[in-house]
Amino acid sequence: MAVEGYANARIHAGAERTDQYIPLLRGKRVAVVTNQTGMIGPVHLVDSLLSIGVDIKKVFAPEHGFRGEAGAGEHVADERDKRTGLPLVSLYGKNKKPSPAQLADVDVLLFDIQDVGVRFYTYISTLHYVMEAAAEQRKQVVVLDRPNPNGFYVDGPVLDTAFRSFVGMHPVPLVHGMTIGEYARMINGQHWLRGGVQCGLTVVPCTGYDHASYYELPVKPSPNLPNMAAVYLYPALGLFEGTIVSVGRGTGKPFQCIGFPGCTLGDYTFTPRATPGAMDPPYSGKPCTGLDLASFGEIYSRADPRLDLQWLIGMYRSTPDKAKFFNSFFNKLAGNASLRKAVEAGEAEDAIRARWQKDLEAFKQMRKPYLLYP
Repeated sequence: MAVEGYANARIHAGAERTDQYIPLLRGKRVAVVTNQTGMIGPVHLVDSLLSIGVDIKKVFAPEHGFRGEAGAGEHVADERDKRTGLPLVSLYGKNKKPSPAQLADVDVLLFDIQDVGVRFYTYISTLHYVMEAAAEQRKQVVVLDRPNPNGFYVDGPVLDTAFRSFVGMHPVPLVHGMTIGEYARMINGQHWLRGGVQCGLTVVPCTGYDHASYYELPVKPSPNLPNMAAVYLYPALGLFEGTIVSVGRGTGKPFQCIGFPGCTLGDYTFTPRATPGAMDPPYSGKPCTGLDLASFGEIYSRADPRLDLQWLIGMYRSTPDKAKFFNSFFNKLAGNASLRKAVEAGEAEDAIRARWQKDLEAFKQMRKPYLLYP
């Protein structure tokens, strides 16, 4: 990519284009699916809608909660929002899909969540279940689109559906290069909802955005993606959540450093501690050694946008007890069993990457009808 600088000034997210969706909400009972990223400038979407009299019945919140304060995998309780008094319904944990009872007093589900374009980032799984529930209960879904900060490339293995889970529900690459609105169109168009049903779907597109744009997120999308370096490194470093390696949760550089106690690769040291959004991080209180990738992450996407495997391969090769390096979660994150086997077999990065190129080309053809931006 030769694009320099961020394009935020000319980009307007779907939520900002109120004239396109307020008419769809007038006289309707509305549930908003959102979190702390659902902003219209300095004002939250929910507060904005309430101020003009939209009848919001409840807010559905994904992983990390409505205000985005819960850690990864942390239980999010149903409660009432202290600011608005609205009922908050968690779509994480046991209740990933809105129930018929939860949708009984709703006509329209308004979805506005900032995604980062990575298959194991669970907001697209929440999107799937919202659309599926809406289709089954004959409710309308309106998706307010937002730019994908990793939307300028497509890379990584395509999910083998034998490894389907909440961190990978669809046969897409690890980095899919689609906005949340484009992704919703693909879920519907490919009949990926249970029973092949389709929901009534309206996507309010962004303006000024294309897939060559660099977009700096105005609000961190989750507690451990605090800046653009973390967002750019997340596709590669997220795989380490299925290994013995810490990705810096509980430090000032989550998803910007990697290491573990006794690591012999690199000389950067860090000690994870309990922090908001990472109350029980791996190796809490234990000094770790490894690599500081923060400065690299800031230029990573522009130099050569790709799913970089060098750190995964390097960390594995430098681990004394290789039998303990991977855990059972890794294959779900990778979306297959072959990546782990290739790393264990000592294959070179280029050989591993070559294996998924044919599937990537097929995916790019499949997604074409659903793209909204050049």
